[in-house]
Amino acid sequence: MLNDLSKLSNLLDHKFATPEYLRVALRHSSLSVGGPNGSNERYEFLGDRILNLAIAEMLLGRFQNEREGDIAKRHTALVRQETLVRVAETINLGNFIEMDDGTEAKGGRNNSSILADCCEAIIAALYIDGGIDAANNFISTHWMQMLDESKEPPKDAKTTLQEWAQSQGLPLPKYREDSMMGPAHEPVFIIEVMVEGKGPVTASGTSKQKAEQLAAKLLLKELKDG
Repeated sequence: MLNDLSKLSNLLDHKFATPEYLRVALRHSSLSVGGPNGSNERYEFLGDRILNLAIAEMLLGRFQNEREGDIAKRHTALVRQETLVRVAETINLGNFIEMDDGTEAKGGRNNSSILADCCEAIIAALYIDGGIDAANNFISTHWMQMLDESKEPPKDAKTTLQEWAQSQGLPLPKYREDSMMGPAHEPVFIIEVMVEGKGPVTASGTSKQKAEQLAAKLLLKELKDG
């Protein structure tokens, strides 16, 4: 474990004064013991807030002539799960996460939600151990290039689907919650979307918003392929 922590510290470009912070950041909730401090869930919460602030500052500095709405679209794209997973994969984070055997057997090391959450926890660990400069250094290193990948502000799938429907003279897309599965603390929402004469398509997500976005993305793919 010590060797693993040392290797990850190098990838993070930060030597931890208190390695325990990094250990907690890597501990999945499947190994949680002794209450809320037994896993990385609280770090996750903090890391999310630090990332949101850091990206907001970076965007305001880089795109000084853009409207607030366009900055918000860029921000959403840069803090979403897919982007966090992309960063996590860059540092092979899945190899370092501690989880129980059952979670690992189910593909936990490649699970998008687990990777994204752990990446946020890592940001919190850097902040707690080295202050805002340590957290910002990591964020700048891995997010700065992504700021310039899109010349125009990105559009989320729901917005793109809505604009497609309007361009065809059709009513707006309709979303419907089909069902909800899983325990109350980890619900999975099944959402259905359709546009007049197209669909329906269903998708699942850990929130209604995520499920709606994925459903819209899948319907857009069908429209493009069809």
